[in-house]
Amino acid sequence: MRAVVIVRPGGPEVLEVREVPVPQPDAGEVLVRVRAVGLNRADILQRKGHYPAPPGVPADIPGLEYAGEVAALGSSASSAASAAGRGWVVGDRVMGLVAGGACAEFLVAHGDTLLAVADDWPGSTGTSGVSPAIDREADQLVTAAAIPEVFVTAYDALVRQMHLVAGESVLIHAVSSGVGTAAVQLAHAWEARTFGTSRSAAKLARAVPLGLDVAIDTSREDFAAVVKRETGGRGVDVVLDLVGGPALAGNLDALAPRGRMIVVGLTAGRTAPLDLGLVLTKRLTIVGTALRNRSPGEKAALTRDFAREVMPLFASGRVAPVLDRVFPMAEVGEAQRRMETNLHFGKIVLAW
Repeated sequence: MRAVVIVRPGGPEVLEVREVPVPQPDAGEVLVRVRAVGLNRADILQRKGHYPAPPGVPADIPGLEYAGEVAALGSSASSAASAAGRGWVVGDRVMGLVAGGACAEFLVAHGDTLLAVADDWPGSTGTSGVSPAIDREADQLVTAAAIPEVFVTAYDALVRQMHLVAGESVLIHAVSSGVGTAAVQLAHAWEARTFGTSRSAAKLARAVPLGLDVAIDTSREDFAAVVKRETGGRGVDVVLDLVGGPALAGNLDALAPRGRMIVVGLTAGRTAPLDLGLVLTKRLTIVGTALRNRSPGEKAALTRDFAREVMPLFASGRVAPVLDRVFPMAEVGEAQRRMETNLHFGKIVLAW
């Protein structure tokens, strides 16, 4: 099979499409023929040697989310319960998360971490460019590939860990990113008031139709000051931090008493001074999270919850993946460069 391979021949890292062996599913596993893959910053970090794959995962093939069809079953996968409550059969259209190796024509996944892609799957929103090399008949699977990482991450962070409820308020940093566009839609669906940051006024304007209530251009405004002004000095109940680093002080300032903050990304840096006095006096909760290294049991439970609580929102059209561009897999280098320059809005997808 073909796969995107990270090559380091004693110099700068390189991505090449090469022939590699097809993986074989064990008991309880499913072999998936991959049609499309969502691109994530973790793939870029892995290419640069900063985010190695966990043990047992292909070390040189990036990719954390995919969509495709079931190609074969492990010895007991036909009886493995899916998130929809049934076993998988060859030909089922599926999507899901893996800890790596998705940028290949085939991958192996645990049967209980797959999500079904329905025949009447709705379209995406916001696609700004699709390569003419992509078969438009495959659009549903391309759309599905833009869902797992960002929507599962946002749902797990906001709902399962921060316990966001109707009537609360949430500040979402990097609201134009993949996780950001998913989070603002989910928070809106949960009837929370949404604040979002970006350094681009144009990107903020595109986030408003997704459910963004208060847009904050951090190239011109202090986000904590805007939050406090818009909340009468109280602050927000939840901060979803996708940037890390220097945002920490403003996050603590922007949080209401007994507010909760969850750190999902570190694009702006890994370290920052922490005012513990403010954490104590406001009785704040600070949580860090990551999906990649969770146990199979944790991932299966998260998949079941997501299928029950979020998948119906896609079917009804209340939320939808936001596609920026779709690239042929052979152009993975160009796709990563687009992400590194921060030109994108929403998800970049790679398709075979």
